[in-house]
Amino acid sequence: MFEFLSNHMRDADGKLDSTRGLLAGLGAGVAEAVVVVCPMETVKVKFIHDQCSPNPKYRGFFSVREIVEQGLKGTYQGLTATVLKQGSNQAIRFFVMTALRNWYKGDNPDKQINPLVTGVFGALAGAASVFGNTPLDVVKTRMQGLEAHKYKSTFNCAYQIMKYEGPLAFYKGTIPRLGRVCLDVAIVFIIYDEVVKALNKVWKTD
Repeated sequence: MFEFLSNHMRDADGKLDSTRGLLAGLGAGVAEAVVVVCPMETVKVKFIHDQCSPNPKYRGFFSVREIVEQGLKGTYQGLTATVLKQGSNQAIRFFVMTALRNWYKGDNPDKQINPLVTGVFGALAGAASVFGNTPLDVVKTRMQGLEAHKYKSTFNCAYQIMKYEGPLAFYKGTIPRLGRVCLDVAIVFIIYDEVVKALNKVWKTD
């Protein structure tokens, strides 16, 4: 999705600036949230919360049917929060990644980037996304948990967290998430770049 959007947003010289990278990343994140992330995250969060409860009701992965049988409302619980979280997530990552790539290449758009350099840039992009959207991730998790019924909407959830737990509650789990996401994004961008290079040998993707 990012490749599709970015290819339609490049300037006359075929260059993608960081602002356009942000918009293409935002579009990719929204698509990702709707098609993949929201239903899978709903299942994951419900499983985790259920296993931590005194009387778990789900009996393993095959209990996913019980969640899916709740219909679109059950499967897409917390969609607004997920779209906000995933959209901003990818927007921040691709904005930082595009800016770093353009800085590294300078006036030579054909300059190749070493995979290790890509990994460092990816880790920095991942760190930026963690600090930029952890509050949205906290809200998303609350909206997809077993106690989601306590909240009238995504914005009501954010209001209640602020009112009863304070602003620091929005950054719970930041340090553990930072380590995981930096490594995750670094690996993803290395693989992503290498796949694009391989595909370019078959047909031009950019």
